[in-house]
This record gives sequence, structure tokens and C-alpha cells, in this order.
Amino acid sequence: MPAEGHTITIEEGTERVRATHAGQVLADSDRPLLLSETGYPVRYYLPPEDVRTDLLTPSETRTRCPFKGTASYWSLADGSAGDVAWSYPEPHARVSEIKGHLCFADVEVG
Repeated sequence: MPAEGHTITIEEGTERVRATHAGQVLADSDRPLLLSETGYPVRYYLPPEDVRTDLLTPSETRTRCPFKGTASYWSLADGSAGDVAWSYPEPHARVSEIKGHLCFADVEVG
């Protein structure tokens, strides 16, 4: 049950979103899901088909959000950076659209 005053909205985006690390493109998408959540900046969840998952490896890190579920994290496969992205493999029903999509903390939009 959502907390009073807490909202999450998800909409389809049309702008190009890129995630890079040290000049290497990790993701490039023109079909992001924009997740707006009370108290947080807009987050861009990218379909796995638009992410260079060959450059990522699952991390041991897990976090739990009472509104979205348990997040799994991804690190760079070469070991140069940890927990650069996260996803919700089994999100709560009210945010089911983000299932399997990856989110990067820093992205370029436009």
C-alpha cells in the first residue's frame, strides 16, 4: 500500500537516453520508461535490448524499496566500477512496467 503523499508514475519516454562509463557506451535507447517518484529525480529505466549487458555482470548487492520491490545491481564486467545499474526482476504489481529494465544513476538525455 503506498504511503500517504508518496506517488510513483511511469510513462513512456521518446528522448534518446545514453549511459556511459569512462567513454564507453553502456546503454543507448530511444524508448526509456520514465519513473517519477516522490522525493527522487526522474529515473530512466531502459529495456535490456538497449543495454550492453555483455559489459555488465550481476552484483551481490540487493536493496529493498517498499514501493517497488527488491532491486538487483549490475557492475562492470571488467571490474572497473561496481553497482553502475540496477533493475527490479520482480517489481511490485503497481510498477510492473519496469520489470527487467535497467536504470543507471547517471545518464545523458537528448
